[in-house]
Amino acid sequence: MRASHLPRHLRSSNNRSLLTDSEFPTPASHSPLPSFLSYHLPSMDLDSFRTLLTPAGQKVLVDAAAFEPREKDFLTDFQSLSKRYPRDLARAALETAILRREAVAKFPLADRMYFTREALEQATPHAVSAHRAVRFAGFPRILDLACSIGGDALALATCAPVLGIDHDPLRLAIARANAAALNLPAHFVHADLHHLPLSLHSGMAAFFDPARRDADGRRAHTVEDYAPPLSVLRAWLPHLPALAVKVSPGVDLDELDGYDCEIEFVSQDGDLKEAVLWFGPLKTADRRATLLPGGHTLTDDHVPDLPTSPPRAFLYEPDAAILRAGLVTTVGAQLNAALLDPQIAYLTADSYTPTPYARAWAVEDWMPFSLKRLRETLRERNVGRLTIKKRGSPLDPDELARDIKLDGPEERTLFLTHHAGQHIVIIAGQML
Repeated sequence: MRASHLPRHLRSSNNRSLLTDSEFPTPASHSPLPSFLSYHLPSMDLDSFRTLLTPAGQKVLVDAAAFEPREKDFLTDFQSLSKRYPRDLARAALETAILRREAVAKFPLADRMYFTREALEQATPHAVSAHRAVRFAGFPRILDLACSIGGDALALATCAPVLGIDHDPLRLAIARANAAALNLPAHFVHADLHHLPLSLHSGMAAFFDPARRDADGRRAHTVEDYAPPLSVLRAWLPHLPALAVKVSPGVDLDELDGYDCEIEFVSQDGDLKEAVLWFGPLKTADRRATLLPGGHTLTDDHVPDLPTSPPRAFLYEPDAAILRAGLVTTVGAQLNAALLDPQIAYLTADSYTPTPYARAWAVEDWMPFSLKRLRETLRERNVGRLTIKKRGSPLDPDELARDIKLDGPEERTLFLTHHAGQHIVIIAGQML
């Protein structure tokens, strides 16, 4: 069964009960914008940033970094710094020092780079950009369309000189400064992507990262809500056949049916990071999943059918990139595994086979769901701590954890799912 012929609930992100886990407890995916940046002070402007790049501005930046500043201490540090320097420059320096410390998780050379809060939050981690850039090797020059602060351009520039294009003057200035700081061959120009004379750039490879939020920060729900909309590619592709486009990892695949491209889903440390559309000579498959670190990659060359089975000795949970690429059964075939249910992305096998493409647990027990029986079983095993995961179950993990009321020293993982038309619960140990 090819990925494009998977049931809709395994192709689209709409049915979240099947595509994602509900875990207890569930960590927050991101922290909100700090109040000092959102409300009390304006963000750094272009004039302040230009001043920051001067020798005098760099001295202020050094002094700001000496505070080892954190968001919660911004006002205190700002009051101290602004006694010695102009307020706008002190704010820009302190904001940069804070963002550099936060950016280390995404950029290994963050201490030499510049950011805005919004651009940093939206920036691709360098490891993901570097993976993507490898495919551009061999092209004499690369266009980066909607380049923002240059995070992707810096990775691309390790393969070939880059021309970055954006409409935001501040982000372009930051991109120039970042390329200069890292001594990379990238140049940046201001232009409107809706009216770009792409005939001037024919024969170049290009990367395009459209905005997926509007001016108020609201997330785009379809590819035509992007800025520019994805349909702009139809005018671009005759001039830029070697094109890669970053889209939301939760994109509805039905929206991409009219595009002749490879769709690659990329995860990092188990978190789904992005989807990339590869066109023309950059296309190497129809569907691909890549897992970072390690560069483990799997394509849809062979997507077999799998049998279904009750839970066996081991349970596998495929990586999010594998799931979105429709390659669950490909991984299952490698593991000699079966599906619990044709509509659920859990695999089960008699023996344990290590794989980068799925996490695994040893199954201790399973049963049709019964709160009373489950509580008795867990108490018999002295279980007091639970991680509760679900796919295809109507139960709420938080409510279930409260209802079970356990206090033992042992820890277990519960999987709420279904098999053969029944809601079931699987009891497993810690992840292998």
